[in-house]
Amino acid sequence: MAAILGACCTLSSAAHAKDIPGPTAASPLDHGFSGLYNLDFNGAHQDFTAWQKLHPDDPMGPVSEAAGFLFSEFNRLGVLEAQFYENDQAFADRPKLSPDPALRDRFRDAISRTGTLARAKLAKDPKDRNALFATTLSSGLQADYAALIEKRNLASLHFTKQASASAQQLLAVCHDCYDALLATGFSKYIIGSMAAPVRWVLRMGGLPADKQGGISDLQTTAEHGHYLAPFARILLAIAYVREKDKGRALELLSGLQREFPANTLFPREIAHLSAAK
Repeated sequence: MAAILGACCTLSSAAHAKDIPGPTAASPLDHGFSGLYNLDFNGAHQDFTAWQKLHPDDPMGPVSEAAGFLFSEFNRLGVLEAQFYENDQAFADRPKLSPDPALRDRFRDAISRTGTLARAKLAKDPKDRNALFATTLSSGLQADYAALIEKRNLASLHFTKQASASAQQLLAVCHDCYDALLATGFSKYIIGSMAAPVRWVLRMGGLPADKQGGISDLQTTAEHGHYLAPFARILLAIAYVREKDKGRALELLSGLQREFPANTLFPREIAHLSAAK
């Protein structure tokens, strides 16, 4: 399932490393990502725009905007429901989707602005956490768009490798940046689930295969992450469905439904999994 190999990592606001806000901080980015999980895309866009006005040099602004565009397209096309396929063949046979051209252009523009700002930050400080985060997230979003919407799995793997490399750089300078583990966790799990020859080829290309290690990374992000802790729980639920552990998947989805009651994906998947017992 190359579709979600580029699962993104998030971490900090535009604060300096020592001033990274905790989960109780209510920045526009916090509100924006919460809005995305509640399918309030217009509200999230307003929050991300507000952040960019306050911090015009921070790549977190445009990359969060790009995430909003991608999530809204996922919702329109029913992409996340497709991730709950229980076998790889069903996923491989998925149809190619028809993206919104205007939204695609806005997505690419936000990605471009992210790259410009991140490169400027990294030129001054190669260990800049926001820039490393933005680079990781940008590659992850492009990986998801390529595979989930355009069905370009090879292109997705290219972006996935970039996201994993940036995540490792971030973890090297910030050991408790738990959201960064999302960039590698599901990649390890999915590649570890593939046939041995495929795993070997992907390992040669720099993509590790470790099912249990991948699940462990996702669990850490789900428990200790910031912006993407809910997304880690979604990916864990998908992994548990694939592992035939629907009880744990239902437990995660029920918690997500309570936390984000406006999201209609969670009750639909709960009903689907309950009926399939």
